[in-house]
Amino acid sequence: MKRYGLISLLAFTLVAVAMENTFSQKKSLAAQLAEKRDRRRIVLLYGRDSEASQQYLLDQQNQFARHREDLAERDLDVIVVVASTLTAQDRQFLTASPYKLDPATNFQGWLIGKDGGIKDRFDKPVSPQALFKQIDGMPMRRQEMKRNRG
Repeated sequence: MKRYGLISLLAFTLVAVAMENTFSQKKSLAAQLAEKRDRRRIVLLYGRDSEASQQYLLDQQNQFARHREDLAERDLDVIVVVASTLTAQDRQFLTASPYKLDPATNFQGWLIGKDGGIKDRFDKPVSPQALFKQIDGMPMRRQEMKRNRG
């Protein structure tokens, strides 16, 4: 599939799954993440403009699209950033600690907890079930599940 075909399909997937992308946002990535702190968990996905990177982003989003209810149950948002759409400020934010993005990386993902801390990193699409298992093992999530049962 040609690069622009993938990007178009990627944009459609973003709309269909109600995932967020930074190229339609006016706020910096740091501001978006700060707004979600203490309220939402985040999977932050980064991809370069290469066909392989775009395919990884598309694969990951398609996996999440099949688990919308599970994402909602865990207060989990997905934010997608593509290298060509990053501002200099956002690029600097991602290459600094704690994200430590290597701009040459084709694909990078981070699981960010409600406390704003990075709970995991991955360099290939990860199964939603693996992420859900990891999230469900977190102390805050266990408290949420206990509260929801009672």
